[in-house]
Amino acid sequence: MLTMILRRIVLAIPVLWIVASLTFILVRIVPGGPFESEKALPPEIVANLKAKYHLDRPWPEQYVMYMGRLAQGDLGLSYKYIGRTVNDILADAFPVSLQLGVAGLSLALLVGVPLGTIAAVKRGTAGDYMSMFVSTAGISVPSFVVGACLIFIFGIWLRILPVALWESGRHMILPAITLAVSPAAYIARLTRASVMEILEKDWVRTARSKGLSEQLTILKHVLRNALVPIVTVLGPLTAFLITGSFVVEFIYAIPGMGRFFITAVGNRDYDLIMGTTLVFAVLIIIANTVVDIIYLILDPRIQVD
Repeated sequence: MLTMILRRIVLAIPVLWIVASLTFILVRIVPGGPFESEKALPPEIVANLKAKYHLDRPWPEQYVMYMGRLAQGDLGLSYKYIGRTVNDILADAFPVSLQLGVAGLSLALLVGVPLGTIAAVKRGTAGDYMSMFVSTAGISVPSFVVGACLIFIFGIWLRILPVALWESGRHMILPAITLAVSPAAYIARLTRASVMEILEKDWVRTARSKGLSEQLTILKHVLRNALVPIVTVLGPLTAFLITGSFVVEFIYAIPGMGRFFITAVGNRDYDLIMGTTLVFAVLIIIANTVVDIIYLILDPRIQVD
């Protein structure tokens, strides 16, 4: 396991370099610039701004300078938030997205796994059909529709929950539910398919024939093996949820990474776009590594490269 972790750390370096290089090129070939707006600035001011952020230099020189700063952990300066570094912005935004992501992931697992298991065990019954109807609706309905409905019901109609900002645990409830609906529905469908497959195994019939109760058979034998394909999707899903859904953070005015990323793209804030993208990449690498570790715990026979 330790060898696998060390190998992943070594391989992460070229992966991050490729991500940084591609992002550097893409943000600069897109039409427009960080200092272009509806009200055009005087050419002298634009020239001074470009000189301040070294954007007046050729791309290869900008690339070398950025990579040099990146190697030292410096993600650069924001063009939109004057006087703030990208490191400072992400340091403030990441904990918010982390809390929202963990809450959304926990809720998705707590709802999705039991819902899918019940649907598989009660296959062909009204409970199965109802579970799959709910999960299909959860996948089909966009998060902005779910968020709008929750805001109307709990914020405007019942007036029992706050609908914006990030100031207390109560502010986390509606965004976490909105973020968890689609992943929970997807996990439920995946769990149902996986549990149904495991239930057909001969060793499950053997466990039942030995007098093991249905509940213990499901919890001790079936779920342990059925969780392997579910764990597979948790890598990218965890990274996505932890960084926070862009739409959810925008709807509820949450100052997380997703909202800053949208603002950065709209304002051509090059360094903030690159910094956020690199954090996303790091989280995906970490999440996939954790998934491989869970693989080994669930089934030591699995060989992870």
